[in-house]
Amino acid sequence: MSERRPAPTVGQVVLGKRLQELREAAGLRREEAARVLRVAPATVRRMEMAEVSLKIPYVQVLLETYGVAADETAAFVALAEAANEPGWWQRFHDVLPDWFSLYVSLEGAARMIRSYEPHFVPGLLQTEDYARAVLDAGTIGQDGPETVERHVVLRMTRQKLLEEPNPPLLWVIMDETVLRRPVSEHPGVMRGQLDRLLDLADRERITLQVAEFAAGPHPATYAPFSLFRFAEPELPDMVFTEYLTGALYLDSRAEVSLHLEVLDHLTAHAASAQRTKEILRKYRDLL
Repeated sequence: MSERRPAPTVGQVVLGKRLQELREAAGLRREEAARVLRVAPATVRRMEMAEVSLKIPYVQVLLETYGVAADETAAFVALAEAANEPGWWQRFHDVLPDWFSLYVSLEGAARMIRSYEPHFVPGLLQTEDYARAVLDAGTIGQDGPETVERHVVLRMTRQKLLEEPNPPLLWVIMDETVLRRPVSEHPGVMRGQLDRLLDLADRERITLQVAEFAAGPHPATYAPFSLFRFAEPELPDMVFTEYLTGALYLDSRAEVSLHLEVLDHLTAHAASAQRTKEILRKYRDLL
């Protein structure tokens, strides 16, 4: 059995898209690029779709074929070498599904993350006790408490992103269900989580909103999703949505625009950031 290939890094996704753009600008089909490399057309497609690591000799030949200047080629190769380096999350490959590895990479590279969560506090905002309670309740198909603890460590490691000098803008809208759903028989777990949310709500680059029951239905009441925006102009906005056994990554302009429209509508529909703090305190006082 061949070794499992790690999920692509954001750098590989960006450079793969750039390779495709350069090929198309040169007026070449994948079959023609493949003939230059003496490989199957599928190999070129997989490089452009970030399904394989970027082989530097192939990249150099392709860039020369596409008429890219020597200085630009050198810069591209340097970026490709950096993109091929595994992310920190790869050490959790034993518990991290392939489809979620890309999410962690996107999360770390994004300059802005906007999310809607109808069920639980998002992972970036969870306390260790809350995360353990949620993961422990969903252990169907997992290998026991050791696996849960590995997931908890991974989730806490992801949160270091928020402590960096220039963290991404994080804008989260949670359904009121999140605050009312008990995740543990110990009230201290939810109390600690609400304290954590109140602390985070005061941070300059974090905005929290609650979609209250009293405000009625809204267009996002289907599934959780996140929208990522990046500093790199080559990488378009991307949407991640999760289901029971996997996830979808959407980058078509139509689909991303629709999700962005829903987020904008929900932002106006939900309680303001200041009102959300009052809601969090109310639920905190009830425990």
